[in-house]
Amino acid sequence: MNWKTDYRSIYYLGAPEPDDIELKFEETALLVIDVQNTYRARPERDRLSPEEQRRYDLWTPFHRRLDEILVPNTADLLGRFRKHGIECVHARIASHTKDGRERSLSHRKPGWNDLLLPKDEWESQIVPELAPKGDEIVVTKMTDSALTGSNLRLLLANMGIRNVVCCGVFTDQCVSSTVRSLADESFNVVVVEDCCAAGSDELHHKELEILNMIYCSVMSSSEIKAMMGI
Repeated sequence: MNWKTDYRSIYYLGAPEPDDIELKFEETALLVIDVQNTYRARPERDRLSPEEQRRYDLWTPFHRRLDEILVPNTADLLGRFRKHGIECVHARIASHTKDGRERSLSHRKPGWNDLLLPKDEWESQIVPELAPKGDEIVVTKMTDSALTGSNLRLLLANMGIRNVVCCGVFTDQCVSSTVRSLADESFNVVVVEDCCAAGSDELHHKELEILNMIYCSVMSSSEIKAMMGI
């Protein structure tokens, strides 16, 4: 992967390569978005109806990417950021109330995105491999964007953060919404391609193409580690 030339949409075909990015440790944070137990849990396939099995199979590539790519790569990044004293911040979807009455409209619509995740339930917790350590900040949101749905903007500003390295799920939903909000607030944003996942690879790659060069820079985990020397 070459972050300077890959994931270019029609808007940026032929555009000059971007300059190198300097990510000062004291001005940079890693933000891990919504990698929670609810997205890892799966029923037993044999107990499902034929239609449910069809949907189950459609989601198998996502779960494989989550377990085999996203979680290991993100755990590695967290370890490297922690080793160098770089801020690690976590965002999760969770309602403060049991009935979720404070949820945003986007999390109350019928269907897959009808998200009711009370904050103390197992489903709403961050997966163990990526769990916060020490006094790492965790923001709770009932919106797609971690910035508009919490006090994250204020927290980042108070810590002197100007650069945000984003990982998580789903690339085309909460990651995308957060990235756009961060860019609108003039944060420099990097999205780590192999630390994110969408419901399908097609959605994942298309959303990265949409986001790249205007809202963020899309890189691989190996590129961000090499760039930062971590």
